[in-house]
Amino acid sequence: MAVPKRKTSKARRDKRRNNLWKIEAPALVKCPRCGEYKKPHRLCPECGYYNGREVIKVAE
Repeated sequence: MAVPKRKTSKARRDKRRNNLWKIEAPALVKCPRCGEYKKPHRLCPECGYYNGREVIKVAE
């Protein structure tokens, strides 16, 4: 069975793992009713609509 000859240093280990922890920008879509950006598949915090229906009343 293959066994490592030397301990892998923290720098070498972290260089290998550096692509796993990249932060991605959140996906945003325009609300079809008011045009504000919102997260997909969630109600719009600006107008309170989701899927063409008013879900919550927003004070305007």
